[in-house]
Amino acid sequence: MNASADHGRMAVLIDGCRIPFLRAGTGYRDLMSYDLGRLAIAALVKRTQVEPEKIDRVIMGAVIANLATTNVAREAALGAGLPVGIPAFTVTMACISANLAITTGVDLIQTGQADIVIAGGTESLSDIPICYRKPMRKKLMEAQKYKGLKDYLEFPKGIGIRDLLPEIPAIAEFSTGRTMGEDCDRLAARLHVSREEQDRYAVRSHLAAARATAEGTLSGEMETVLVPPDFKPIDKDNGFRGDTSLEKMASLKPAFVKKYGTVTAGNASFLTDGAAACLLMAEEVATSLGYTPKAAIRAYAYTAQDPFEELLLGPAYATPKALEMAGLELQDMDVFEFHEAFAGQILANLKCLASDEFAREKLGRSERVGKVPLEKFNTLGGSLSLGHPFGATGARLVTTAANRLIREDGTFALVASCAAGATGNAIILERKK
Repeated sequence: MNASADHGRMAVLIDGCRIPFLRAGTGYRDLMSYDLGRLAIAALVKRTQVEPEKIDRVIMGAVIANLATTNVAREAALGAGLPVGIPAFTVTMACISANLAITTGVDLIQTGQADIVIAGGTESLSDIPICYRKPMRKKLMEAQKYKGLKDYLEFPKGIGIRDLLPEIPAIAEFSTGRTMGEDCDRLAARLHVSREEQDRYAVRSHLAAARATAEGTLSGEMETVLVPPDFKPIDKDNGFRGDTSLEKMASLKPAFVKKYGTVTAGNASFLTDGAAACLLMAEEVATSLGYTPKAAIRAYAYTAQDPFEELLLGPAYATPKALEMAGLELQDMDVFEFHEAFAGQILANLKCLASDEFAREKLGRSERVGKVPLEKFNTLGGSLSLGHPFGATGARLVTTAANRLIREDGTFALVASCAAGATGNAIILERKK
């Protein structure tokens, strides 16, 4: 969608922030995604000093729902102390859920249904729902109708030992049965992305994140949080490896396709807890309230591909669509922020964007979209090193891209992501000067 002036209103980003992203099972292990979301929303409100009464919507992305807080956006908004009269809703589109939250906010602003929107996402991979297996669930549902001892004595019939074991959700495609890591191995092999290339890219990501953290570059978009029970301040991400090297990466064994695979724990993103949020406004509303926007959402696009062969190629398909909608070319972009599900996925998408053959066969173009200059690409690290809370990553990408535009004196930024289900998203930001 061209997000400029179809309805006479431009949606702009005032600011964004996040809480530190932590490896699952560490500092946020006792918290729910609700807690992480409310911390991010509260941090954004404090940072921007927006009047809570003026907020029209809260939209949060989430992937793994907690049954107690299925509309986690509403619960997190209430937990952050926002007025009870603000409608809030949760969206899910796998790894581009926060992207969807942001672009939904853009749509509401463009069409005049909202002036001010908080949009972002939250995810806890430390607190996933673990269920009984289907035969046991059926028995438990039947048990609600039991009336006497005889009924209960019949309960074990038809239940095997295996049925008593918990069923832990697998990060696998429902349509194909394959994990995303297996698909990345297939993609890397098909496009000739070597293990060394993947390891080299992963090292780049980790060292960039470590450097950005040490220099304080990332601290400008993070808020310190105090987490029970010890309430020690958490002020930085804990997933990046500043001491990694190509030799250390090369020593890791394949994680998915054991014999021939090239995807390892080192060149893949890790399970992460975290939340992030952005403040969006109609441009004229921002001006009237005295805000200086960081960027305008110039255009965005969503795509869907074949989940059997193109699961991770969302950026390669969504990027040219967003560029066309904005009337821009790849070489017009000053900042690139792509979601790093895997090093192999990133390198495969960059190869496709630079391929005339891919452009002709898949995009219906006469020539390639263009070559992405790595000196402008994910310069502060990415999901491989900073972490990937499924529902929140898109808000991190948009915030970082806008901040980089200002810091690097650029004009346009491209944010792009792949997601489960073989979907993709691209968002183009234009710096407001």
